[in-house]
Amino acid sequence: MKLPKEFLLSELLNHNVKGNAILNYGLGENVWMHPPVHRILGWYSRPSNFDLKRNVWKLNQISQLIDNDIYVKGDPAISDVATLNRFPNLVEANVVNSEGSKIGLIADFLFDMKTGNIKFYLISRSNPKIPGSSRWKLNIEQIIDQQPGLVFCSCVSLEDLPLIKSSFKNQLFKKGKKIIDRFDDIKNTATGRLENWLEEDEDINKTLELDRNSFYNGEKEVGSFRINKEDEPWI
Repeated sequence: MKLPKEFLLSELLNHNVKGNAILNYGLGENVWMHPPVHRILGWYSRPSNFDLKRNVWKLNQISQLIDNDIYVKGDPAISDVATLNRFPNLVEANVVNSEGSKIGLIADFLFDMKTGNIKFYLISRSNPKIPGSSRWKLNIEQIIDQQPGLVFCSCVSLEDLPLIKSSFKNQLFKKGKKIIDRFDDIKNTATGRLENWLEEDEDINKTLELDRNSFYNGEKEVGSFRINKEDEPWI
């Protein structure tokens, strides 16, 4: 299978590493990267659950992808967990906004398979290991600074970032918000119509009252004209 041009770290780690049809190096465990330049150098796999050693691979050792297996060429570098944990890594680092508040965690990233350059990071609101959680896109240009375990960005909240993958909870929240907004629109329209109807009714009542007053005033004028006519001495 032809290697993809771009690949997600999570997909890389979910593949089983093989040297050939018989030699199995286990599943990918974590990334080997150079954070200052946002570049992935390789990754390491775990041969078995009871093995303390780790097999470290470079990206250029990947020869092909077949189903859920990554076939590599050459031998791995052998290391241990304690040594690898000292390597700088931005995965699961806290993302801090421009106001100094934590807004999420680095959950994943997309990288170029040939150069290892990271295209963008994917942010999770909480624990990235929770299945089906939402992912927001953080571009390299939005990163102001970084320290071990911390990434500082120029945005204020996750809502400032493009939503790449929405969780069921987030989708349900959005649908509920749309229904509430729709209900508010209907309520506002009905309220507006009712107010207009009441104003029209008030105008009608004022018109009827004016007509009634005009009628009574007309009767008074006719009556006083008759009284004055009877008082005339020549009649």
